[in-house]
Amino acid sequence: MVATRRSELTGPRTSEVRSVELRDPGYGEVLIQVLVSGVCASEVAEWTAGPAAPDSALALGHEPVGEVAAVGPGIAAVRVGDIVTGRVDASFADHTIGDVRDLVVVPPGVEPAEALGEPLGCVVEALRRTRLDTGDRVAVVGTGFMGLVLLQLLRHAGTRQVVAIDPRPDAREQALIHGADAAASPGEMGSPAVGDFDVVVEASGTAPGLDLATTLVRPHGVLSIMGYHQGPRSVDLHTWNWKAIDVVNAHVRDRDRLRDSVRRGIDLVAAGRIDVGALITHRFGLEEVDAAFEALVAKEPGFVKAAIVW
Repeated sequence: MVATRRSELTGPRTSEVRSVELRDPGYGEVLIQVLVSGVCASEVAEWTAGPAAPDSALALGHEPVGEVAAVGPGIAAVRVGDIVTGRVDASFADHTIGDVRDLVVVPPGVEPAEALGEPLGCVVEALRRTRLDTGDRVAVVGTGFMGLVLLQLLRHAGTRQVVAIDPRPDAREQALIHGADAAASPGEMGSPAVGDFDVVVEASGTAPGLDLATTLVRPHGVLSIMGYHQGPRSVDLHTWNWKAIDVVNAHVRDRDRLRDSVRRGIDLVAAGRIDVGALITHRFGLEEVDAAFEALVAKEPGFVKAAIVW
């Protein structure tokens, strides 16, 4: 057993750091001492609502980078002392237990804050699943953290032009820094740009963003949905049909595919092709998880990504 501290959601928008006992890692598992853990928008709804039962608690966080502190039986891929990353739940904690199938060893020279593997893997997988041809004109709708990582990848992808679209002026400025050839607000994307893009990646997770992406993609083009939509959406299926577009659900739920994309993404970081660390603009301690979520929800000018750091 390992004594550790863990942030637990105890009520709506209310977290508490508690002392907990973690079991020893089992077969195929590792104990990870967390060094940094990203704060993901996909958990905002849970943080806002609180635990399902009044007397229960919920452990959030799933984007850790950490040092292997102990390994269970049957482990050969990682060793104690390795820095690893991948999708591991309950990672707003000093220690957490992960399955080796979900982990990638971070190469020497890559700092923990540069190696947020889970969101990086999601973006890499989205691009791998999106049909992209040399010389394509691409639009990215939504330039939060995920959209900005995608822009960094697209500038090495043989595109003719990449246009970033976001309602926030500071987000558009960040887009130009991280690989976009041009940036515009949604209201500026009128004719002749309408229907002129070979590939449109929707990265906003909003209904207006999805509607705009539908408008911007050309006939027989590709609409790739990378944004995380947490509720029902009405789509213009008539336009999708009339344009004969390919619609890609760019999310990944297969753990082996995600791990492979995490590995590819970390290799790109190590090669200097992309810079994830530069996108972490707000850092918080373990006792400040609620403040980190508040910063994520508020998105004040200059905000891109919050992380819990040790």
